[in-house]
Order: sequence, then structure tokens, then C-alpha cells
Amino acid sequence: MNTNAITPGMLASSVIAVPPLARDTELKICDKENAKIIRHLEDGGIRTLLYGGNAVFYHIALAEYADTLAMLRDNAGAETTVIPSIGPAFGMSMDQAAVLRDFDFPTVMVLPARDIATPEGVATGIRKFAEAYGQPIVLYIKFEGYLEPSHARALMDDGVVNWIKYAIVRDDPAQDDYLRQLVDCVDPQRIVSGIGEQPAIVHLRDFGVQGFTSGCVCVAPSLSMKMLAALKADDYETAETIRQTFEPLENLRNAINPIRVLHTAVAEAGIADTGPILPLLNDVSENERANIADAAKTLLVHN
Repeated sequence: MNTNAITPGMLASSVIAVPPLARDTELKICDKENAKIIRHLEDGGIRTLLYGGNAVFYHIALAEYADTLAMLRDNAGAETTVIPSIGPAFGMSMDQAAVLRDFDFPTVMVLPARDIATPEGVATGIRKFAEAYGQPIVLYIKFEGYLEPSHARALMDDGVVNWIKYAIVRDDPAQDDYLRQLVDCVDPQRIVSGIGEQPAIVHLRDFGVQGFTSGCVCVAPSLSMKMLAALKADDYETAETIRQTFEPLENLRNAINPIRVLHTAVAEAGIADTGPILPLLNDVSENERANIADAAKTLLVHN
């Protein structure tokens, strides 16, 4: 595993994959199947793995946290950066900080809490976690009212935040006052588009962010990397063609549930047996599974 500090250059050099976490029939972390996902991504050129929502880190047990971190560390290649997540509950995150200090991950992402939270309280909680952890974190902005751009700027200026995953969904990604304010007050080289391939062209071209995260990259990593290369070369025609190739599977994720569909798609594409999904989520229906399988297999052909 690569333990070097994350730089803007690293954020720009690889699509940041956000994989599912494979479990066995007893809901225990499955080393073998997770290794298959990691190898598939690395074979496609991916060098940064972010384990967050798609891996259902929201509901991970503290009792299995250390073993999960060890599994990810041990299966990652020497050039691969792995970023786990903590939270979203404050108490849980502080307990996880003690576990994380025994590992050499370059940073960790704070999962956003929607309920029983205020922007000022969130900023305070992030500061307290970063102090307990001992190094800067990844800030995940997923919805309005979580933090204001001014909070993000202060956290970045004070060295609390390493980089930002921006993932507020808009009907038109070009019309985004929050992101415009964010890139005006925070170095956009420290901001990554966090909603997959679909808004990535607009976010990189029009707002100047540094890269993008993706879930569907877990099916077609080489293709997603080609899209990143096209964007960096200002070849927006090629990038748009690739974006459209990812769209059918992304449409299913939006229509059903992004996490549940990706969990199923990785399995149905034959990449790894992801097993049952962790509660409080449930597996997709058989009809949904058939549609996901068609879209995932079609995407894999283009990889």
C-alpha cells in the first residue's frame, strides 16, 4: 500500500474508485473476494481506492473495523493508495481514531451526518476528530446544510482537511452556486468531483476541480481512466462518448439505489462475489438484478 501524503498530482493521476465491500453469507468481510475487486481495479490502472458509502462504512461494526483496515492494507498493491472512512456518528468516529492510529493510511474520509447535526457542530467535530487522528482528513460534502463553503475554507486553511469530495447532486451540474462558492474560496486542485462520470465533464471543465470519484469504475476501470485522460487533455468529445457508455448503469443506480446497484453490478459482471449487502440496506429484487446484470455486462465489454 502506498502511504505517501496525498497531493493534487495524485488526485489528478487516477480516477478515485469507491468500491463495494464484499461479505460472505454470514456478513463477514471476505478477504478473497475483496482482493478480486482490488486486482480488477489495479489492472485497469486505478491507484486510489476510497472505501465509503458504497462499502457501507456507515454501518460497519467497531469490532470489525481493525480487521477490515488490515484486509484493505494487505491486499492493496505497493502503488495503490487506500482511504477508509469513519463516522458518521461523532462518538463512533472518535473510537475509530484510536484504531486508525495503528495503521499507515495517508488520510481518512469523514462520512457526512445529515440528522442531529449543525454546520458549526460538524466543523467542530471534524476538528476534534482530526486532532485525535493526528493528520488531515478528506471532507465529504454530500448535501446542502452540512457545511458552508466558509467552513470548508477554514478547515482547509487550518490544515484539518487534505482534500474535498464534492457530491451534491444537481439537476443541471452546470448550475451550482455552492460549488462555485467553494472553488472561489478553496483551491480547486484540492477538490474532486464525487458523483461518478456523469457530472465529471462539467465539474472539471467549468469549475476546474482536480479529478473525480466513481463507483462504476469498479466494472470498467480502464474505460474510466480513459475518460480522465481525455478530460486532462481537453478532449471533451471523447470524454462525452465515454460518459454516455457509463450512463445506462448509472441510470439504474439513480432509479433504484446507488449503493445497492453497484454492489450487485460488480457481482453480476463476474468481477467478484460481493455477497449479501450489509443491513440497514437490502438486496435488489430479481427483476432489478436482471436489468443490472445486463447493464454491467455491457459496460464490462467496453472496458
